[in-house]
Amino acid sequence: MTASLVLVANAGDGTITSFRLSGDSLTLLATAHGLTGCSNFVVDPSRDLVHAAVKGDPSGIVTLALDRDSGVLTQISRRDLQGGGLNYVALTRGGSALLGVSYGGGYGISAPVGQGGVGEPVTRISYPNLHSVLPSEDGKFAYFVSLGADLVAQYAIQDDLSLAPLSPATVAAPSGSGPRHLVLNEAQNAVYVLTEFSGEVLHFSRDRTSGVLALRSSPAAFDTSAGLGHGRIGVDPRPNHLIWGADLHLGTGGRTLWASERTESTLGALSVAADGTLAPPRRFTATETQPRGFALSTDGRHLVAAGEESTTVSVYTVDEDDLRLSQRVQTGHGANWVRFV
Repeated sequence: MTASLVLVANAGDGTITSFRLSGDSLTLLATAHGLTGCSNFVVDPSRDLVHAAVKGDPSGIVTLALDRDSGVLTQISRRDLQGGGLNYVALTRGGSALLGVSYGGGYGISAPVGQGGVGEPVTRISYPNLHSVLPSEDGKFAYFVSLGADLVAQYAIQDDLSLAPLSPATVAAPSGSGPRHLVLNEAQNAVYVLTEFSGEVLHFSRDRTSGVLALRSSPAAFDTSAGLGHGRIGVDPRPNHLIWGADLHLGTGGRTLWASERTESTLGALSVAADGTLAPPRRFTATETQPRGFALSTDGRHLVAAGEESTTVSVYTVDEDDLRLSQRVQTGHGANWVRFV
């Protein structure tokens, strides 16, 4: 029987709710308040720390201690940031370093992390509408996705956590595609990027020695029978019925790659071949309204999805590329990020 914690950020309420997953259902444990506009957070399981990006004036990163028994999150520090709030944060090097990006501010950072929280950023980079960042598993490289410039910026992480551009410094995404979220496969020889406006998953091969990416293919990840138009930056996709890709996660064993689309509020799984190539989803599951964020359990048996226009999260059991709803449970307003702990 599965028993683990699930944390959900609710940007509308400025909260993070903690649940325990037992069997196929969630039980509410606690709610942490005072996290204004929290839209993204990352968990350091070795130290039981949660680093949450918050908005406001100034914006910042709040570090909270997680009590695994009660699910209670207690704030222990805050790092203020100038120039706009972060909308994506990631950890590397055993939780001793944090990477973050600001969509509105168009900047990315690398910063040290101690038991007391996040330190002063070491490096600050600039690209328009940065949407996500992830490090390689060995902590030597970092990939910053710029939706506004249709590219992935690739860096080496130096010993002092400064960022040194690779050669080439960037790899292009298709023009107007709006690259958004990315994942690295277990073998670390492929990077997959979901696009917001074209609803594709960009498959980049990755040289594990140099860290350099090369675009290989871009299959669709959305329901092509739904009549969705190509999205555009600055255009509301809802009244115009445009593609609105959001989140991306690998399933168990890396055989499936799950993607969410917000206009039709669906989840679909692309199949991943042994050589890393992708095939579009065969089926789609209607889920919470505007599913910006979702996550899969470590064993791959469960998926929890949140919706920006919903106050519940859905719990699914996973059977290959099929989802079976087992529960919907109340969380908060503007739910948009999910993590298993």
